[in-house]
Amino acid sequence: MRRAVVGGLAAGGALATAGAVHSVPALAPVARPLGRALGVVLREEGLDGVALTFDDGPHPRGTPAVLELLREAGAAKATFFLVGEQVERRPTLVAEIVAAGHRVELHSHRHRTQLRQTARAIRDDANRACAAIEEAGGQAVADFRPPNGIFSASGLRAVRRRGWRPVLWSQWGRDWDADATADSIAHRCTAAVRAGDVVLLHDADYYSAPDSWVRTVAALPLILETLADRGLSSRLLRRGGAATTVH
Repeated sequence: MRRAVVGGLAAGGALATAGAVHSVPALAPVARPLGRALGVVLREEGLDGVALTFDDGPHPRGTPAVLELLREAGAAKATFFLVGEQVERRPTLVAEIVAAGHRVELHSHRHRTQLRQTARAIRDDANRACAAIEEAGGQAVADFRPPNGIFSASGLRAVRRRGWRPVLWSQWGRDWDADATADSIAHRCTAAVRAGDVVLLHDADYYSAPDSWVRTVAALPLILETLADRGLSSRLLRRGGAATTVH
């Protein structure tokens, strides 16, 4: 009996250790030294501007509104981390993003947290989203950002095996919150912004507070104006310069 109890405790300890290892990469957004140690991109060192990124689209109203504001800003470029299930519903919006000179990258297919999925489920989900994005936009996927910014150990391995960069951010607007305002979003994004920062925003509200994209759109001119005042432009993520065209 004692041997069985000891064995059970050892097995439980092993499971707890495995679970902790599985969850460690999830701390990368808040424990930046850990993120850097894991090779997750938080900043684009050497970038002569700021990388604005937008998650969760394409959205029928949010995405066109963001594209129009970026167009009005002249040379402002951004990277859109797209959700496969939304791409399948609105592929023409993906083509519009690319035609405007922006990048489209991978954010998952069904926007589910990696910690609750098996390695195979994560891989299959990402592959489906990748196929949809590349077909709609004609750009090869190079970067991957996980739903909710949470990597699992198996998810991080799967991303690297596919040759994608794991990308998070160094500044954010917390624009998904119901109590966010245009001013609060802009302030959070720019209070400590500097060249090389990757800024997280959202052009859709599928997985956040209703109409959150409206507040993001209202904040974007403030963000772009502040960046311009500080001599910073909005640039594409640096992966190999311009994205590769899919033939």
